[in-house]
Amino acid sequence: MNRARFTLRCGDHTLELGGRTLLMGTINVTPDSFSDGGRFFQTDHAIKQGELLAAEGADILDVGGESTRPFSDSVAIEEELRRVIPVVGELVKRTSLPISIDTHKSQVARAALDAGATMINDISGLRYDPELAQLAATSQVALVLMHMQGSPRTMQLEPHYGSLLSEIIGFLEERIQFACEAGVSRDQIIVDPGIGFGKTVHHNLLLIKNLNSFATLGRPILLGTSRKSFIGAVLEKEVTEREPGSWATVCAGIIKGAHIVRVHEITTCRQMADMVDAIINA
Repeated sequence: MNRARFTLRCGDHTLELGGRTLLMGTINVTPDSFSDGGRFFQTDHAIKQGELLAAEGADILDVGGESTRPFSDSVAIEEELRRVIPVVGELVKRTSLPISIDTHKSQVARAALDAGATMINDISGLRYDPELAQLAATSQVALVLMHMQGSPRTMQLEPHYGSLLSEIIGFLEERIQFACEAGVSRDQIIVDPGIGFGKTVHHNLLLIKNLNSFATLGRPILLGTSRKSFIGAVLEKEVTEREPGSWATVCAGIIKGAHIVRVHEITTCRQMADMVDAIINA
């Protein structure tokens, strides 16, 4: 299956999508991340991790200061700013990569863009803060719209769908339309089906299996599966033992049409993505 190709502006960067899978390296500046247990909560540790991910072959760095694990609570804006802005500012100076800010709050996103970020990754799909749509429109940065059923605090309380694929595709199309009505260019939007955000293990597996269905939206697809609990459920592995399972989901996702994969480990994923790309493009 050949992926559709897209060109996105990302500040001073241009993202060419579809020929080569882009790896988005994850930097969780939180004390309670499910994936790394707060290893990068200290500013200097987060900066060093970003530099390491860049050196290992990441294409984008995604900085977040609020855990979105199931049943987590929201973080105050002031605290989120304190966590992420120094990291964004330093990574802009120390790497040549586009920096994404993982937030659903316009005040945090605005400060991150002022510090040099060129992408907004919003797990709420512009539902939580209406001013975020205006900011994305005026700043003309790349924008990721993700599907989530409920909120992080409630999303895993018996998630249910009448029709999984059509409901999520319909949600994302409606969110694209909302963004465009606020002035965001459709050409700047990336969609994310939201693996693990209000989905059961079976839902997540079906979404990866049928990821090519999201091509009907006509936008690049971002897939974030790395180390998530559904992998642990299938393989009966703790979070520290889920890398092989994560790599399998990355390979499957790319074959099914993912343009960007959000991961915690780069070196092996880079080789795997390059190999799958070579097969797809043969």
